[in-house]
Amino acid sequence: MNNWFKRGVPMGRLNEIAELLCISSRWLRTGEGPKHPPANFLLEGPNTRKGLPTTREGSGQYLTGPACLPEKIDVEIDLHPSFTSIERIRVTLHTLQALNVHPDRALGAYMVDNSMIDIIQQGATLAIDRGRTQIIDGEIYAVEHDGMLRIKYLYNRPGGGLRMRSHNAGEHPDEYLTYEQRFEQNVQIVGWVFWWSTLNNRRPPVPLDEHLLGWEGSKSDPEVGN
Repeated sequence: MNNWFKRGVPMGRLNEIAELLCISSRWLRTGEGPKHPPANFLLEGPNTRKGLPTTREGSGQYLTGPACLPEKIDVEIDLHPSFTSIERIRVTLHTLQALNVHPDRALGAYMVDNSMIDIIQQGATLAIDRGRTQIIDGEIYAVEHDGMLRIKYLYNRPGGGLRMRSHNAGEHPDEYLTYEQRFEQNVQIVGWVFWWSTLNNRRPPVPLDEHLLGWEGSKSDPEVGN
């Protein structure tokens, strides 16, 4: 590899190296054209153009799966209407595909209270799958309750009732709703919460010397003789 930096890439191994790096051999050779070829393009195949050297762009067959890992792509999703901000939340397309969440059904939110600590911190960012509203006992869902967005563990109860449980049960006791109360209080399941940000909002205590001397003063001199 060190010789390649000093003397250049050997022409005889150009295609091989391009394959290993998942880049275009034409771009590697001349600096022209796209750096990355189509993700599902195979280098070798029967459709090589006559009289031209074999390259990824000109002689390949398309495959059903990618030959190289696709680049990371972010998807922006809207916030739930209960939030007045026009911000959008970024989630990787890989995350959505891995959980089989359609981008059009993804919705963002923020954790506005402390009912789900320590698993979801207050102020954390959430992502919701509106395509999954059927309650699976013990899963975390976003719920509209008389116009308020709430994040809870949900459990089915006999007769169409509902149990809403908080992770912080000491401050937020379980709530039980009958089938009739669910409609009277306009309870709607928004969707399954499939992702949330990890936020450590519990800062360790600041040392005394940092209080008095500032950041630079907190750097103590190395001890001698130990």
